[in-house]
Amino acid sequence: MTTPAAAAPLATVLARIRDAERRHGRAPGSVGLLAVSKQQPPEAIAALAASGQRAFGENYLQEALPKVARLEGLGLSWHFIGRIQSNKTRDIAAHFTWVHTLDRLKIAERLDAQRPPGLPPLECLVEVNVSGEASKGGIDPAALPELLACCRELPRLRLRGLMALPAPEDDFARQRAGFRRVREALAALGDPTLDTLSMGTSGDFEAAIAEGATIVRIGTALFGARPRAEG
Repeated sequence: MTTPAAAAPLATVLARIRDAERRHGRAPGSVGLLAVSKQQPPEAIAALAASGQRAFGENYLQEALPKVARLEGLGLSWHFIGRIQSNKTRDIAAHFTWVHTLDRLKIAERLDAQRPPGLPPLECLVEVNVSGEASKGGIDPAALPELLACCRELPRLRLRGLMALPAPEDDFARQRAGFRRVREALAALGDPTLDTLSMGTSGDFEAAIAEGATIVRIGTALFGARPRAEG
């Protein structure tokens, strides 16, 4: 059953996405919404799903797996958007539709080998670090061609494009500049099959849309502030 508490924020975010598409010359419906549901209970995800949202992003495998199992009957698309450890690849390959944070060949090879044969290829985005921040994940744009060439040899993966989390900025023009570097990194590859840019969060997704985002990752604007960790 649709609940007003879930429906209203979703409608607001979708309206902002469509408005940004219009203002920045994007085709209507060209930007998809990924609801970032980390630290959210299954009930909150189910309420948003009842309002029409189908794609959900999770950062932590141990937290995500019980949600995936509990909500299995809802036909949701689960996206892994956190750092990938080698000992987590089997469950990621088995339970997720998309991975946004591919950043090294070893992980790609494990995901390919461990993707169950009854499932379609795993949709993959390579995380790129355009800010140069050591604390951020992702590879240098200069290393993209080599990694992509190797990943294309893995039949259980389907390369779709790039993901990035540029340095946070309050100024709209500075936000756009960070996202522009991601768009330019994708364009430099010259591969029309790479059609996806996952970038933009609650505080800057309009700027990301202006620079070509096709998936925006929204948590706080949909669910409210995340619960503070205990301890």
